[in-house]
Amino acid sequence: MTEFVIDVPETPSVAVAGTDSRFPVRRIFCVGRNYAAHAREMGNDPDREPPFFFTKPADAVVDAGRSENAVIPYPPETEDLHYEVELTVAIGKGGRNIAPDRALDHVFGYAVGLDLTRRDLQAAAKKMGRPWDCAKGFDRSAPLAPIQPAGGYDPARGRIWLSVDGETKQEADLADLIWPVRDVIAIVSQSMELQPGDLIMTGTPAGVGAVVAGQRLEGGVDGLEEIVITIGDRE
Repeated sequence: MTEFVIDVPETPSVAVAGTDSRFPVRRIFCVGRNYAAHAREMGNDPDREPPFFFTKPADAVVDAGRSENAVIPYPPETEDLHYEVELTVAIGKGGRNIAPDRALDHVFGYAVGLDLTRRDLQAAAKKMGRPWDCAKGFDRSAPLAPIQPAGGYDPARGRIWLSVDGETKQEADLADLIWPVRDVIAIVSQSMELQPGDLIMTGTPAGVGAVVAGQRLEGGVDGLEEIVITIGDRE
């Protein structure tokens, strides 16, 4: 038995819809600019850029279904916290160089997630040509609704949306993804071997914006459990 010099950290995990089971989280990959309208609103040309990825730490996940009443404290070091609703893919079977036509065989399930972003930190890092990990990978930056086991779920189409205090801010269809789910999985697997427990957040539609303490965010993707969080006071 291995002896560790400090207590072993708890394995980050998220709920599985309709069960008491948990999905252990290993890594979180995020796709940037995967909806053309969002790429344009951020000042980029979606027709010229191949997909790129960034990561969040596994322990950034927060259970955020309707029953959790999740309150996310407004994070430190920012005055411009943004929401980004995303279809999130939970990998159940690992692999390297996965063919697109076999990619969905590697999926355990799907969930609605939020990629919370400290936009001012991101903008400053971009301006200086520095990494923007701290803008994306801070504590509790990846709220997630319960994961729906894949079953016959089709991630190729379906409404994706987010509202703030009841007002719709983001709305699109999964069919609008520049790189659909099967391609995203295949592309990630060319760079590194995917493993069970990996999550992939597949990009956000246009309409991202800032939120403040006290606001309630609700979001969904057709066929999946909705996500609900409230932004709390600053930490």
